[in-house]
Amino acid sequence: MDITCKPEAMGFSTERLENITAWMHRYIDGGNLPGAQTLVARGGEVIYSKWAGLADVDTKQAWESDTIARFYSMSKPVTSFALMTLYEQGLFHLDDPVEKFIPAFKNMRVLRENAASITDTEPCKNKPTIHHLLTHCSGLTYDFNLGVLEDLYTQEKMHFGPRLGSLEEEVNRLGEMPLKFEPGSRWNYGVSTDVVGRLVEIISGKSLDVFLKETIFEPLGMNETTFDISAEKSHKFASSYTPDKTGNLKLVENAERSIYKEGAVNCFSGGGGLLSTVNDYHKFANMIRLRGRSGEIQLLGSRTVDYITRNHMPGDLASMGQPVFSEVSFSGVGFGLGGWVMLDPTKAQMMGSPGDFGWGGMASTVFWVDPLEDLVVIFATQLLPSSYYPLRKELRALVYQAIID
Repeated sequence: MDITCKPEAMGFSTERLENITAWMHRYIDGGNLPGAQTLVARGGEVIYSKWAGLADVDTKQAWESDTIARFYSMSKPVTSFALMTLYEQGLFHLDDPVEKFIPAFKNMRVLRENAASITDTEPCKNKPTIHHLLTHCSGLTYDFNLGVLEDLYTQEKMHFGPRLGSLEEEVNRLGEMPLKFEPGSRWNYGVSTDVVGRLVEIISGKSLDVFLKETIFEPLGMNETTFDISAEKSHKFASSYTPDKTGNLKLVENAERSIYKEGAVNCFSGGGGLLSTVNDYHKFANMIRLRGRSGEIQLLGSRTVDYITRNHMPGDLASMGQPVFSEVSFSGVGFGLGGWVMLDPTKAQMMGSPGDFGWGGMASTVFWVDPLEDLVVIFATQLLPSSYYPLRKELRALVYQAIID
C-alpha cells in the first residue's frame, strides 16, 4: 500500500520511522528473517509502508507489497468479530452454554488438579459458555502447551490443520476430550476460537469460509484473504521458515508443496487458518479503529466493537495463567473477545497505550489498533515460532519513538 500522507502531517517523524526500515534489514541481512513488511497508519492515513527481503529464499523471490502470508492466529480476531455480527442479531447470548449449539459438548469432564493421567477427570462444575470460548477461559488448550491433555491433543492431531476432517468433525472430536481446567477459572491459549468458528457455521447456516467472505471480506474489500491459495496466486505466496540449531533459516513449507493449496483444505480453522496480506489485514484493523465502520458500511455497531476490545478478565493475563510460549510478558495486558487489551504499558514493560487491542500469529505476524494515538500497525514475516526473536516488543518501541506531536 502506498503512503497516503506525509508523516509529519500526522505527528510522526519521517527520519525516525526509518528506524523500522533499518530494523527489518538488520534481521533480514543477518539471515534471521527471510523477508518482512510493516505498515503504520494514523488517523486513517498510511504514513509508513515498506517491505524488504525475500518471500522465498531458494528462488530469490522478492517480498512485495502484495505478498500473501500465513497469518495463523491473527485469524482469531476475524472469527471472533464474525461471531459477534450474529450476536448483534440476537441469535445467541454470551452466557449460553456451548452445548446449546454443539451437543458434543454436553457432559464435559475436566482434569483433576495435578492430574498425572488423562483418565484422572471429574464432571465439570461449570458448563463452558460462548464467552469462555471468546476469552480463552474454556479449558481448551493447544498441543504445543505442556501437560497430559496436550499430549493427547498431539496424539490425536487435535490442532485443526487444513488437511484434517471438516470443522464439524474436528469440533465433535474435541468434545470427547476432557478440559484442562474448570471453565472460567483460568486463561489458557488454545483451540477455543476454532469452536467459535463452528458456532458461526451452526448459527448462520453457512460454512465458515462462505460466512467470512460474505460478512467480513467482501464488505471490507479483503480480496486476498482466504483459507486456501489458488494456482493463479501461488506465485505471491511466501514460504515459511524456522531457525535450525545454528539459527540459520530452515524451510518449513513453500507454495509448491503447501497444505493450503486450493481444493485441498478440508478444515476451515477460525483460530489459525487464514492467509492474507498486510494491505488486506489493514482493512480489517482500520474497521476496528473506526469502531465497526468502513466507508459507508457499518460492519458492527460502535458499542459492540467497544465491548469486544474491552478487557474481559478480572485482571491481567499474568494473574489468569500466562502463556509460556510468548516472547512478551502478559503482565499489564488483559484480553477482550479475540485479542489482547493493553491495561498498563508500564507494568507490561512495552511501549503502547491503555486500551490498544491486537493479536499476533505463529509465523511472527502481529497487528494492533491504538485508539488513544489513533494508530494501526501491521507487521508480517514468515518465521516460526513467534517467540524466537523479540520482534513485537521491538516493533512497539520503533513505532512509538517515531511520534513527535
